Amino acid sequence: MTMPGQERLLGGLYGLLVADAVGVPYEFHSPATLPGWDEIELTPPPGFRRAHTRAPAGAWSDDGAQALCLLASLLDGGALDPEDLGRRFVAWRDTGYLAVDAVVFDIGVQTSQALAALKAGVPALRAGPAGERQNGNGSLMRVLPLALWHRGDDRALIRDAALQSRVTHGHPRSQLCCALYCLWARATLQGSSDAWAEATGTLRNLCRDDAKSLRELEEHIQPDDEPGGTGSGYVVDCLHSARLALLEPTYERVVKRAISIGNDTDTTAAVAGGIAGLRHGLAGIPDRWLTALRGRELVDPLADGLLASLQRATTS
Repeated sequence: MTMPGQERLLGGLYGLLVADAVGVPYEFHSPATLPGWDEIELTPPPGFRRAHTRAPAGAWSDDGAQALCLLASLLDGGALDPEDLGRRFVAWRDTGYLAVDAVVFDIGVQTSQALAALKAGVPALRAGPAGERQNGNGSLMRVLPLALWHRGDDRALIRDAALQSRVTHGHPRSQLCCALYCLWARATLQGSSDAWAEATGTLRNLCRDDAKSLRELEEHIQPDDEPGGTGSGYVVDCLHSARLALLEPTYERVVKRAISIGNDTDTTAAVAGGIAGLRHGLAGIPDRWLTALRGRELVDPLADGLLASLQRATTS
């Protein structure tokens, strides 16, 4: 039987995967071409032109697979190891490691470039493209397991969030968005009444002596803006689109609102769904979605490992 903190940890992990899977069929659609909220399900309504027809219903995408690669690396190594993480990403692309039915689909352009560099022998922390126009959401979509696993202080958490980003997305903006999301997840897990504000305050404080990071935060990420976005693949827009979805009061409504924004529906849903899962716990995820999630034989052992790591940390 899980304890309340464990229930929320599991809610975060499965919340990311379920939301990703629900969002997969609707990717690349504009809001006007999407079904109504009542019809947004793992299997779209008849006649809807679903994306990723190779993917079985209930399968997570690259978002979930890379998140599980990160979790597996952390559990096996006991620390963030960018080189090991990079090897697992390459194994995912090449062999279907931690992909449902070993079916790989929806690899982003920047991630593809980084994986090619990794396979060519480029060190992991130099593999991620780092241009200003190379700020996709590919490192944000997978970072939640780091916040679920991490037992270090906030400074260590934001350092590791940035390091895992650099494997595929090297620009400071992507790194900061990952750091902010991890702090947001941590504050949510701790029951903060305003987790976003707490996270932004913490990040500002820890970056106060880093003028470049502060400028990125205030001028580009703009954390004090009202929630809103277009569901695009741009990392900042993805983060704020997830904030918009999280105005909804239940896990199901958060996921459906994230998808209703359109465009990169699986990733917006995964980013929002992870936080919603932390808020509402595993029991807050609709049973019809959780039971239909494919790949449980892949994720359940990792979930058990995550809980075991928490128990070891609390008893040591």
